[in-house]
Amino acid sequence: MAESTPAASAPPPADAAAPKAPPRNPALRMLGLPGLPRKLPSRNWMIFWTVSGAITAAIIYDKREKKRATARWRHAVEHLAKEPIPDGLTQPRKITIYLSSPPGDGLRVAQDHYTEYVKPILAASGLDWEFVQGRREGDIRAFVAERVRRRRQTLDNGGEPPETDKEPTKEEIIEVFRKSRGIKEYDGIRGDVVIGRHTWKEYLRGLHEGWLGSLTPPPEPEPKPEPPKTDAPEAATDGKLAGEDKAAEEKKAEEKKEEEQKKPKRPPQPRPHNSPADYPTASLPAVIPSAFDPSAPIREPHLLGFLNTPTRLYRFFNRRKLADEIGREVAAVCLCTYREYRQLDATAAAGPDDASPTTDASSPSPQYEQQTELVWEEKDWVKDLWKESADGPTDEIPERVRAPPVVMDPRIAARMRRFHLTPEDEAKARAIVVPEEEIEGWIKGKFRQLYRWGVRKAFEKKKLTPLDDKDVE
Repeated sequence: MAESTPAASAPPPADAAAPKAPPRNPALRMLGLPGLPRKLPSRNWMIFWTVSGAITAAIIYDKREKKRATARWRHAVEHLAKEPIPDGLTQPRKITIYLSSPPGDGLRVAQDHYTEYVKPILAASGLDWEFVQGRREGDIRAFVAERVRRRRQTLDNGGEPPETDKEPTKEEIIEVFRKSRGIKEYDGIRGDVVIGRHTWKEYLRGLHEGWLGSLTPPPEPEPKPEPPKTDAPEAATDGKLAGEDKAAEEKKAEEKKEEEQKKPKRPPQPRPHNSPADYPTASLPAVIPSAFDPSAPIREPHLLGFLNTPTRLYRFFNRRKLADEIGREVAAVCLCTYREYRQLDATAAAGPDDASPTTDASSPSPQYEQQTELVWEEKDWVKDLWKESADGPTDEIPERVRAPPVVMDPRIAARMRRFHLTPEDEAKARAIVVPEEEIEGWIKGKFRQLYRWGVRKAFEKKKLTPLDDKDVE
């Protein structure tokens, strides 16, 4: 009997019609762009874009406000560049800028700091300035002391440069040329701009050495006797191989010496003519002025180390405050408003915020304002600086100036003055409104130019005048 075939199963019921894709935006479709998503990104993408956007906005905002602060102080002093020089044979005002490599880093860092915060305001004022740069510790100290000694000798000779057997420097040659042409020196307040606490310490030490030290250099110390040479036993058993190795080493040593001789050597730093312990017994020269040219210590925050990343990030996002503070100090230099340095009392000198690694229980508390200027920067210095100071001076650096505390002589401290902006000048500078176009970035500037070009093409029509017959030939 034939098996019965099973009945064919009924087809499944037809499901509801599949949802159609939403219609695309016709404008995007014509441009060949995909449709916009209809849902928010995932949680991870939201976190990423939020953090990235916040960091980008903070950087852009700080950069714009930093430009605004620099531009405000630049506009506050730009009227000085338009003032005419009273006499064509009189030199203009010239200031001196002292900067040196910060502890643990190179000179390029200090140069970039000057270019970013100080130079724009000086350039807008039209003043002339000269650079004094120190690559090693003690270079600024030696330069300031030598300049003061040269000035003392000139004043002792009745205004004429002293006669020496040394070859004249570039500055002395220029001075002789100007006197021969009848060009007069600037008779007024010049001023010094000192960048960083480390440079400020060397500047103060150089002033004391130049005015309180002797004009003659100190005697050279006796050279240390060399230790006797001992012949070490040869470790090689084979005399021939040992001789070849020794000859090869001697040849390499000779080549190394020749390479070192070809390299230009830096001139050694002059040894100091006195020490801080000699200040009380030193006598003032008769030609010392009653007041020195004013000075302005400028901040230079410089912090190294991976563990200091949070502090470095905070300073990076607040550079606008640094630009505003430095701009105010430089504007005071350009406007030539100054005051005397103050003498501190015991309560003000012992503040917890001004403590530095150089102060301890045995060191006396600071008595003058010069000793506490920028003292907080010492907390950011590398630890190697204090270790090198403990090792003492070397042949290249005859005196350690940065690590020891600042010692001030009352006679020198009373003659120093500080650039200080008056409240009236500061109020005028704060009232300056900086145009938005001056501080905007490249992208926004290009959009602004594109908008103006479109408005000009669409709404501004040039009036065309018909040509006369005489214009057509």
